[in-house]
Amino acid sequence: MSEPASISAGIAGRYATAVFELAKEAKGLSGLEADVAALAQALKDSADLREVIASPVFSRDEQGRAMSALAVRMGLSSTVANTLALMAANRRLFVLPQLLAALGEMIAEEKGEVTAEVTAAAELTKAQAEKLAASLKKTVGKTVKLNTTVDESLIGGLIVKVGSKMIDTSIRSKLASLQNVMKEVG
Repeated sequence: MSEPASISAGIAGRYATAVFELAKEAKGLSGLEADVAALAQALKDSADLREVIASPVFSRDEQGRAMSALAVRMGLSSTVANTLALMAANRRLFVLPQLLAALGEMIAEEKGEVTAEVTAAAELTKAQAEKLAASLKKTVGKTVKLNTTVDESLIGGLIVKVGSKMIDTSIRSKLASLQNVMKEVG
């Protein structure tokens, strides 16, 4: 990990731990989970929000006002709203994506869940997703949330990543393997 990335992860980790502990003490983990999901979606959807948190052009006050308005408009909990205000005052909003990722991991750990990154050649049906999640639950021993993306270049099959384990059953991978075997023979 590069030095700036590790610094950002460290900053985000400290904020995430504080927010998580405060929410846990207040028995507000479900509210925190909703806030994290809403903020993550807002970051994904809004280029303006990404610019406000990352650009040094905006002053602390401007960032603070933007975060306060965002918190009110989204109906965020006071813990999250206060954290955003503190991050703006300390010029730490640039770590917001890492903060949300760290909080998501802490909440999942608390709930006994694990997230599986699934790449499929075509969109999975609800039945297929449920069957895959159930199968992974038997293997992992925890409830599995699927984060599914579609990559048509796989031709068929799936690539599933859970923690440090990866299962690649894609046709693309099998064709590449066959191609390597044929090169060795010829």
